[in-house]
Amino acid sequence: MTPARKVTGLAARGVALAAALAAAGAPPIAWAQTPAPPAAEAPADAPPAAPQGLSESVAAVVNDDIISTYDLAQRMRLLIATSGIQPTQQNIAQFQREALVSLVDERLQLQELRHQEKEQKIEIVATDEELNGEIADMAKNNNMNAQQFVASLENQGIGVATLMEQIRAQTSWQRWIRGRYGSRLRIGEDQVKAQQQRLAASASKPQYQISEVFLDANRVGGMETAVTGATQLITQMQQGAPFQAVARQFSASATAAAGGDAGWISAGEMAPEIDAALEQMRPGQLSRPIQVRDGVYIIYLRDKRSGAGASVVNLKQAAVALPQDASATQFAAASATLMTLRSQVTGCGDLEAKAATVNGVVAGDLGEAEIKDLAPAFRSAAETLQPGQLSDPIRTAAGLHILAVCSKRASGAENLSAEQIENRLYGQQLSMIARRYMRDLRTSATIETR
Repeated sequence: MTPARKVTGLAARGVALAAALAAAGAPPIAWAQTPAPPAAEAPADAPPAAPQGLSESVAAVVNDDIISTYDLAQRMRLLIATSGIQPTQQNIAQFQREALVSLVDERLQLQELRHQEKEQKIEIVATDEELNGEIADMAKNNNMNAQQFVASLENQGIGVATLMEQIRAQTSWQRWIRGRYGSRLRIGEDQVKAQQQRLAASASKPQYQISEVFLDANRVGGMETAVTGATQLITQMQQGAPFQAVARQFSASATAAAGGDAGWISAGEMAPEIDAALEQMRPGQLSRPIQVRDGVYIIYLRDKRSGAGASVVNLKQAAVALPQDASATQFAAASATLMTLRSQVTGCGDLEAKAATVNGVVAGDLGEAEIKDLAPAFRSAAETLQPGQLSDPIRTAAGLHILAVCSKRASGAENLSAEQIENRLYGQQLSMIARRYMRDLRTSATIETR
């Protein structure tokens, strides 16, 4: 099996880690992220810098493989640094639970991979040389060399071996899943066409650009635990923790590697509970915990648009101020002024320039809006006019206006190509296979926590 040198999400994780370390005194780092929800005021009591009080002993045993409390404390420190969440008395248990669950999963993965290596006589588990390359890439992405990056870890009390073992498990597991199942997956033409039909049918529905965090109830110890954990994460994100960093460390969704970015979705693509929440949200809002059958979602609504059935128009206007009690003479004079201007204007391109030469006329760009959302007086003109055309004078409470239609289009997302749909279906199926594989490993394993 040919080793896969790069793994999606690892470099981004390194950026998030280094950014967190920079806040503690390492060189400043700039990194792009999905805009975080508006930050609330930080709590008055200063939280501890890292988990304390864990003595060196056995935290868990996974099929006779020991996870020590030192391993657990190190992973907690790494989790705190990478998530951007400040540890408090209220959330430290969640950090400990997530760190232990991650360590258990990684031990199960590496045990399975070493078994497969022995059975199939192939190399699957990433070597130290590969991991050193990943560390070097992370450092380079943050304008550091490897030594500076490692020093940043050590300044936070995190041994580089902790990060390397996390990367080893992630890299090796993704390689194995893709190598074993990726070549067997076949997305048929009928599947692509069926998805195209579903997308076409939903084109008139509202569309949402979202980021997500999914807490798998089976993985974290039950639905109640998942709801509690989601509530704590929401509180931390409202206090400024970056959504991307939280998603990378806590989300069980396939979008975790991309910081939770799920892109544009249409109503009906996700669980009904999520659709119901999205209908009530505005762009920039963070959802409450949303329970679904297998766990709990946290949704960040980045943008929203109507379906393709809605018409969107871009307008400019020229107006003359006219009080509601204006006389017939005043109305006639304003109307004549605008009609003269209308005869000289060719469209949106010169409306403002021509209006600037006429005394008493004010022109401006009204921007883009859905026709159904326009004021009734403007809506009729916007529906009937074509791009480049100008309206007759329109009376409103503020005055007399002429509208220029700059553009008109159907709202909604562009159609995905067959290749894009195939890639999306491929990724979804591969992610589902990986989750089922892990559930089978957990079910058949002997796991003892202390």
